[in-house]
Amino acid sequence: MICTIKQSALARCVNGLGSDSLLQRRTAYPIRRSSFLPPLEAQSLPKSSLSVSKPLHVSSIDGLGLVKPLKSEIRCNAYEADRSQPVEAQDAKLEAAKRVKIGIYFATWWALNVVFNIYNKKVLNAYPYPWLTSTLSLACGSLMMLISWATRIAEAPKTDFEFWKTLFPVAVAHTIGHVAATVSMSKVAVSFTHIIKSGEPAFSVLVSRFLLGETFPAGVYLSLVPIIGGCALAAVTELNFNMTGFMGAMISNLAFVFRNIFSKRGMKGKSVSGMNYYACLSMLSLLILTPFAIAVEGPQMWAAGWQKAISEIGPHFIWWVAAQSVFYHLYNQVSYMSLDQISPLTFSIGNTMKRISVIVSSIIIFHTPVRPVNALGAAIAILGTFLYSQAKP
Repeated sequence: MICTIKQSALARCVNGLGSDSLLQRRTAYPIRRSSFLPPLEAQSLPKSSLSVSKPLHVSSIDGLGLVKPLKSEIRCNAYEADRSQPVEAQDAKLEAAKRVKIGIYFATWWALNVVFNIYNKKVLNAYPYPWLTSTLSLACGSLMMLISWATRIAEAPKTDFEFWKTLFPVAVAHTIGHVAATVSMSKVAVSFTHIIKSGEPAFSVLVSRFLLGETFPAGVYLSLVPIIGGCALAAVTELNFNMTGFMGAMISNLAFVFRNIFSKRGMKGKSVSGMNYYACLSMLSLLILTPFAIAVEGPQMWAAGWQKAISEIGPHFIWWVAAQSVFYHLYNQVSYMSLDQISPLTFSIGNTMKRISVIVSSIIIFHTPVRPVNALGAAIAILGTFLYSQAKP
């Protein structure tokens, strides 16, 4: 117990305080004698039963036997301090809260991705213009973020010319990968596209090894065997195989590998959050994609196809287009937000599990015919992807 007391006040306190009362309230700490205190017989001091193993806080001396209560000069009321939780318990609670947050991110990410793929396939079945569909997805996300920044729902990022310069190659690769995947889904089943896209780790290792000179542990190379073998088995046994759909998924894999490489190289040291980073990426990709979409398909084809889709589907088609555009941006935004909270390894595992949810849900909803050998190939490829995520340093 530590207490700072003015000498004059201490003198008044001691003069009115009986020796017995004072001695009964002594602590286990030795008493420093003062010239103001009367002589005491040390041998007559009884042993105190007061435990000082817990911290004490002194706030008032009322009830200590003072003849005259002191004013504001001394406050000595002693009570036991609140017991704080151990550091280990606090760390455990923080870790549990973080896991719950990551779990919510993952569940939201997978759910949004499943919804996007369902509506995207519905739109492409009725309106086979993947270039415009891809453009609308990017345009919707860009508009949503601009409104969020203007209304201050989200804080706008602070960027400069160097930021956009390093983002440009990332946006080019993202645009190619996005369009290629949409072209693939316009030609084949959603499940087949995602089975082929589960082979992305193989492209990542091969590109990093032969173009960047990086080396990997033996386990990484061994994990490529089930990935490549499973994708090949699933492709050969696919009932609705289409070369354009197959090549679109393969090109998408390659493009997203380069997107990740450019992103790692160019964004080091940048202080832009995952949500705003993807928003900027969408806007730049939209600027890149729009002229190519006009050149490949064109407004005349879009208008004719739109009238046909409305006549066949009805007003629900407009909702399908809006839903696939909104959910595309949301699932990508949540994935980038989760990447802020987790390691790349955990993100890779989550991406693998996402493909499983998309493949299974699309087969159920669209009644996609699947042979047992085709399902086996998909399972082998996904297992290889999981092994890759575990073996990669």
